[in-house]
Amino acid sequence: MRQDMATTWWLTGLPGAGKTTLSTKLAQALRQRGEPVCIVDGDELRVGLCRDLGFDDASRAENVRRAAHVAQLLNANGVHAVVAMVSPSSAARACAYAIIGPERCLEIYVNTPLAVCEQRDPKGLYARARANQMTQMTGVQAGYEPPASPRLRVDTSQTELQVAVERLLQVQAKRL
Repeated sequence: MRQDMATTWWLTGLPGAGKTTLSTKLAQALRQRGEPVCIVDGDELRVGLCRDLGFDDASRAENVRRAAHVAQLLNANGVHAVVAMVSPSSAARACAYAIIGPERCLEIYVNTPLAVCEQRDPKGLYARARANQMTQMTGVQAGYEPPASPRLRVDTSQTELQVAVERLLQVQAKRL
């Protein structure tokens, strides 16, 4: 693969929407095609690179900015980046896409309904937020600004995982 063909898929959506699951399957599909890929997962970033950040608006924007720089560095070195993070602010996402380069970045809205995300609740976040044991939970106490015109919308409660991955790959193929 040529370096100028490296892509960033930016998967944004509510916690529990299926971003991490979808990013993992997309990365597997790319590796099976022999293409280098790295997953940039928001939860993993908060354990290391972004562990100094809170969940206020400024910290969330900084988290997104740092992820964008990682994706840009990967792309510049010929590696696909699959970013899986809530990234609730449209302004922060726009900043990220400017860092990465709009020609490389594909915004993917994982628009699984809030009720489904809450039902899944893999980390118990919604339950804790509803019990007032945590604040600033996106979708409960903190807002989420859906993308106005993403390259693709995927509702993981309605779309089979393999079908969603195929659609993600088709979006990239159309870009090339």
